[in-house]
Amino acid sequence: MLLVADSGSTKTDWRLINTQGIIPVSTIGLNPYHISSAQILTELNSSLLVQYSSEVSQVYFYGAGCSSEEKKEIIKSALSQFFKNGKIEVNHDLLAAARATCGKEEGMAGILGTGSNSCLFDGENIIANIPALGYILGDEGSGVDMGKALLKKYLNKELASNLSEKLEKEYSLDLNSILNSVYKEPLPNRYLAQFTKFIKKHENYVEMDNIVKECFQHFFDLTICKYENYKQYKLNAVGSIANVFNNQLKEVAQINDIELGRVIQSPIDELVLYHTRD
Repeated sequence: MLLVADSGSTKTDWRLINTQGIIPVSTIGLNPYHISSAQILTELNSSLLVQYSSEVSQVYFYGAGCSSEEKKEIIKSALSQFFKNGKIEVNHDLLAAARATCGKEEGMAGILGTGSNSCLFDGENIIANIPALGYILGDEGSGVDMGKALLKKYLNKELASNLSEKLEKEYSLDLNSILNSVYKEPLPNRYLAQFTKFIKKHENYVEMDNIVKECFQHFFDLTICKYENYKQYKLNAVGSIANVFNNQLKEVAQINDIELGRVIQSPIDELVLYHTRD
């Protein structure tokens, strides 16, 4: 049995593949920057994967935070203990984005979800990457970036009064609750990213539309436009933010003379095809 997994900051999509078909499983995100091998094992043992742990012979795991051998080992250690009969391969989620959208063709691949990242792909390997700096120093164009921009406008009284009222009513906001959630509560990145639902709901307001476009422009300025000969490649993207705000992404890409290629919410189904095609 083959197992393919794509793990972001929020959730992990798993696909078990055997001769009878494909079985989907979902768990929390398994980012090695935020979770230990022991915690991963606990999560796996409480999931539907327990039923198939002894049957899995090959695991292809792609994950956020799996950019160094040290971080990959945190994931690999847990998976090796859980899937005792399986060969484990752990890769960065950027490679998942590239393989899912570019296949075996060259191009640029971006991740625009809770966080963001990008790379230049030659059809086999990632050949260039502007380092992702996380939700405090980076994540331009992501859900975190947009949520942060919205809250700053709200707190600085730069939002139209009717939008501020809607935001307060929908999320029961005040200064103390926001600061507490951002600086004291766990997972502030998820807290910030949740506000993209409000932005999408009210994207007909110029202020909301501008937040999206400005955040995407930051993404282009600080990452995409820094790749050598970037205008020669299509930009492909995966992630909820890329998918939900596809129109704005296309518009900003055109402003920067870049052709937008494939945009998909999740790479998991394309990864299944990638690993079962040959």
